[in-house]
Amino acid sequence: MIRGKFITLEGIEGAGKSTIAAALANALQARGISVRQTREPGGTPLAERLRQLVLHRGEESLSAEAETLLMFAARAIHLDNLVRPALERGEWVICDRFTDATRAYQGGGRGVDAALIEQLAVSVHRGLEPDLTVLLDLPVTIGLERARARRQAQGESVIDRFESETVQFFERVRARYLEIARRDSQRCQIIDASADPDSVRAAAMSALQRLGS
Repeated sequence: MIRGKFITLEGIEGAGKSTIAAALANALQARGISVRQTREPGGTPLAERLRQLVLHRGEESLSAEAETLLMFAARAIHLDNLVRPALERGEWVICDRFTDATRAYQGGGRGVDAALIEQLAVSVHRGLEPDLTVLLDLPVTIGLERARARRQAQGESVIDRFESETVQFFERVRARYLEIARRDSQRCQIIDASADPDSVRAAAMSALQRLGS
């Protein structure tokens, strides 16, 4: 059986990753391709429990290194129990965030040593890398305002550990994302997520051509 394709979506808060993930999934399914949509951290019951530990403040402090290790623990569970099996069945997997998010948020945002992140990535990935990464890029102020408006519209009163970070934190995250995408331009496609929704969707569909779809 032909292995499926692994597509990851990246970007700061408010970039519209979930919207584009759904649009890509619908387009691929319309072509007769079996698609699994998932997210990180999370994607499986146990990985979702780790997600809650990472995102929501508890009684104990969480260091940047501990946060990174939890991310990779959730990722290992997710890859072993969902992503790899789906790809081996020939399904395409669309994942909202993957290791580039750890490189950007924990590495760029929190200053975790890049060598540690790459060492963990090698161990957890075991050779599996995305076939395509779509980076939805937009100015930090626009992204944060969109995220705030979304929470308000959905009646969410609690913000997570990342949503409560400073503008400066997200500027570092965005800069690291762009650095990653420009360095690995064969895998990554940068899309202007501040454009109108139809233009963003069209650009994402065009990115699929990199995979012959």
